[in-house]
Amino acid sequence: MIKNKLEQYIAAELSKGDTKKIELYKEEKEYAKTHQLIDPNIIQVEEKNADLRFIDVYIERSDKETEDLIAEENHSFLTQTIDYLKINRNEFMYVESASFDFIGVESVSLELDDVFGTYDVMLGLKQQKKMGPVIKDLLGNHLGDSTSFDLLFNQGEGMWDLNFSLNHLSGFKESLSIEKALQLIYHFLFTLVEEVEMAK
Repeated sequence: MIKNKLEQYIAAELSKGDTKKIELYKEEKEYAKTHQLIDPNIIQVEEKNADLRFIDVYIERSDKETEDLIAEENHSFLTQTIDYLKINRNEFMYVESASFDFIGVESVSLELDDVFGTYDVMLGLKQQKKMGPVIKDLLGNHLGDSTSFDLLFNQGEGMWDLNFSLNHLSGFKESLSIEKALQLIYHFLFTLVEEVEMAK
């Protein structure tokens, strides 16, 4: 999935003119280098500013109990710190972005767990059902133990429902902005999807 989408993106960017330069975010740049998708002798790859990744973000803040919409937000909301969810315990955030689509993630929801006080990440992961054992092993390796995540195949949607604790990701702290937290989540999911696809 990543390889095909990245190859299409690179081809589209290069077709815009006779430029020999392309911009990629850090994860995609490293992927392209590792998987030799670009010849560095011909094409110069520059790293895109990570703060632009979620410029297209669409956010809904909703009530946890009723799921009623409280407000729609845009990129400017991402400057809030992640502990916004601790201050507003009754809310959860639903997030959509083209970056998540790129790695086969339906959307991401964030909320504070009322029992454990951890920041929970919930999403739909578009991977084949047969990849379940591989995904589970990789999650265990990355997150430390099986109690820090839930993975269940959703037959109706044809994808994996994945919940995990943001607190278990390396680099997490409550002082992070929501944007930095989303970048952390994206990096983790990108790595996970890359490893799943390499295991196929």
